[in-house]
Amino acid sequence: MIKSRICDIKYPVFQGGMAWVADANLAAAVSEAGGLGIIAAMNMSGELLREEIKKLRAVTDKPFGVNVMLMSPFAAEVAEVVVEERVPVVTTGAGNPVTYMKKWLAAGVKVIPVVASVALAQMVERRGATAVVAEGGESGGHIGEANTMPLVPQVADAVDIPVIAAGGIADGRGLAAAIMLGAEGVQMGTRFLVAKECTVHENYKRKVLKAGDIGTMVSGRRAGHPVRALKTPFARAYAELEKDLSVTDEQIAAFGAGALKKAVVDGDEEGGSFLCGSVAGLVTKEQTCKEIIEDVVSGAEKLLSSASRRLV
Repeated sequence: MIKSRICDIKYPVFQGGMAWVADANLAAAVSEAGGLGIIAAMNMSGELLREEIKKLRAVTDKPFGVNVMLMSPFAAEVAEVVVEERVPVVTTGAGNPVTYMKKWLAAGVKVIPVVASVALAQMVERRGATAVVAEGGESGGHIGEANTMPLVPQVADAVDIPVIAAGGIADGRGLAAAIMLGAEGVQMGTRFLVAKECTVHENYKRKVLKAGDIGTMVSGRRAGHPVRALKTPFARAYAELEKDLSVTDEQIAAFGAGALKKAVVDGDEEGGSFLCGSVAGLVTKEQTCKEIIEDVVSGAEKLLSSASRRLV
């Protein structure tokens, strides 16, 4: 069994807090399977989040988390609900969580910010973070500049708290590699997109399963918020608009408004933004969350237990 200090869970596997995707249904299934299921609060008001938490607790008593996207207009009210509902774990993204950390920690919440740099990891450690998710640019959705392979060991060297690796991880080889880099667990998003318990539109799952090794692209750099998604008509059109200096930032933002919901809920293959990690080419079949987690962990354990045989 792989040992880890993270969150009193059976297996060191977090499910990514994917906006519009990571609801109570998916999070509960991951937690029940021994990982850490995470409800994404990006698109939720405080009351909507409260309802999702109730749904999750109705079907599992296992630890779970809530992902607070700090750029969300609902961030402040969601932060309050986290305390009121005694959420066990909070992960954060798209910003600096320091504003809310003192309140969460005082309430006994384990705070695990997603970081894309050593500097941010060190800052949140000083403020009391329980652990950090070091996320490389191979991830789907909002990304930083550093890639996973160089980022994870640098963060692990720089902090004393546990490090969870994210970005480009979808199987046992990824978990084994993350452990070798100094992480104590992994966070996966793309692999859980095709979980049987995931409620995304079937078009979304189908596109992920069909994607190859160069099936994703990054846009959004012009606005300072780069995003990785599948190569689709929308993604290509958005990237072209960014190159056109006659198009204003406001016009680009308007063009992209609601595109993720169109993908997740409607399966709109023309106008939807299908966020996805560059590891999509390794995601080849739909499975239950239990099957996914057990496959990843057993694969890693097999590799790690045989590693000494590679030494001469």
